[in-house]
Amino acid sequence: MTIRIPIETARQARVFTCWPADGDLWLENLEPARAEFAAFLSLMMERNDAGHTLPVTVLAANAETEASVRAAMGDAVDILRAPYGDVWTRDTGPVFGWRDGKLIAVSFRFNGWGGKYELPGDDKVGAVVAKAAGAVMRPVELIAEGGALEFDGQGTVLTTRQCLLNANRNPGLGEAQVTALLKEALGVEKVLWLDDGLLHDHTDGHIDNVARFIAPGVIVCQEAAGDDDPQAEVLDTCAEQLSRMRDATGRPLKVIRIPSPGLVTDAEGEVRPASHMNWVVGPKNIVLPTYGTPSGDEAVRVLQAQIADRQVIASPSSHILSGGGSFHCVTCHVPEGRG
Repeated sequence: MTIRIPIETARQARVFTCWPADGDLWLENLEPARAEFAAFLSLMMERNDAGHTLPVTVLAANAETEASVRAAMGDAVDILRAPYGDVWTRDTGPVFGWRDGKLIAVSFRFNGWGGKYELPGDDKVGAVVAKAAGAVMRPVELIAEGGALEFDGQGTVLTTRQCLLNANRNPGLGEAQVTALLKEALGVEKVLWLDDGLLHDHTDGHIDNVARFIAPGVIVCQEAAGDDDPQAEVLDTCAEQLSRMRDATGRPLKVIRIPSPGLVTDAEGEVRPASHMNWVVGPKNIVLPTYGTPSGDEAVRVLQAQIADRQVIASPSSHILSGGGSFHCVTCHVPEGRG
């Protein structure tokens, strides 16, 4: 049987994440980022009315990190001591799916987002997480990251050419070759390609900052929050391309747009790739990252109008963003099911 990867809004069995650990990387943002982790993880784990909760395993790099996790989360999470470079578990971890009753961990090659950030330990995270989940590893000879792949649960995966066709990932491989590899590795029937992701995103256009499925055939992307939004052209192009796409069933995509955070800069005035799309899904809440901009409340309102079975809750992520991503980037989920 082929691998089946459910849509992320389906029930999940567990989430893995890596706790911020390296003060040389996070500097003054280390403790504030840890506080943001505790806040969004707590919201993500909340029990729903049916009594379902979401177990979380937090990787801790050393004794100090483990103590920090325990102080922030108490006994609410499981802690696993393991080495890692940084927190971006979506990309250093595997993509989980089910095949013939077995949990499969699809493990792409990881090269530090095109060689930009090669940190000791990051290349071991996938195997550690797969073993902890009780999954069978399936290595794939393609450089890719989980944040570059968005699934509808019915045979469609969405990605960007900027990332997977980048010379810093898979030189010499064209779109047809990468499409064939993705279909074989992930059990999907159709690969949809957007051109580009957000400007100033060091991941080279990860899809989880750009467009996400909330149901089969229904996809959410962003629209500019104002005249000074540096992402305006990219966001409009993405929406236009999505509006012309059909999924694996032949169904045209229904495109919902929520406001982007708009212009978000660091202390030096450099544009950051802030995105409200980088949400995580729990049994009760969809936890949407915000960055202190006016768009946050409206993004929650618009997305909530499309979601019937969960509350959309805002949670701050400005300090996590200082490292380059947000909630979805730092988590790796295991779907429930038996293939």
